[in-house]
Order: sequence, then structure tokens, then C-alpha cells
Amino acid sequence: QVQLVESGGELVQPGGSLRLSCAASGRTFGGNAMGWFRQAPGKEREFVACINWSGATTYYADSVKGRFTISRDNAKNTVYLRMNSLKPEDTAVYYCAARRSVYNSRSDHEYDYWGQGTQVTVSS
Repeated sequence: QVQLVESGGELVQPGGSLRLSCAASGRTFGGNAMGWFRQAPGKEREFVACINWSGATTYYADSVKGRFTISRDNAKNTVYLRMNSLKPEDTAVYYCAARRSVYNSRSDHEYDYWGQGTQVTVSS
């Protein structure tokens, strides 16, 4: 089992920045690929970014490419999502997820553990 706890979500103005954190506990964190997903009201959950076990390979949704950066610190059992140039359409609950695999994936169906989510609201 891997337990995940997200933090860092808050209200921010358009153009602003946030850094989300996801702290993992339980089984070895370094063996898990990690992902960030988001769900806006009335919409399905969508892929945002993912990272493999070492941090060497990352993928991003087209909508966030160039603005968001995923990273991880295996010594701290934590994965991060740095979000810059935030837009109102980035407003959503952001979820951290872990796979029982070292390889990252864009598909939420391939993730085995999920956090409870953290709310990000982008509004003036």
C-alpha cells in the first residue's frame, strides 16, 4: 500500500504560480511512477503530468506543456507539480496518483493509489 497526501492548492490570480506537493508513505516510493490528474466541476478527470521512478522521463498534457513542471524527490518521498502562468481553466481538484510500476503512464486506469485531492482555483 502507498498512502498519498496532496497539499498546496489555493486561490490564485490568473498569471500566478503554485507548487503542489504529494507526500507518499507506505511501500517504497522510489519504485513507483507518479502522476498528477485534475477534475473540474462537471468534467471528467483528466491527465496533467506524470514522471517515471527516477525522474528521467516526464509527460505532459498539451494544455499545460511549457507552464507546468513535474518533479520528484525520492529521498523525501514527495512529488511536486510546479504550475506557472495559471489560467482560469486550470481550476480543478488536483489528484496525485501512484503506479505499481516504474514506468509512467498518461492513463488514470493504470494508477493504483490516489490521494484525496487539493483544490486549485484560478480567479481574479
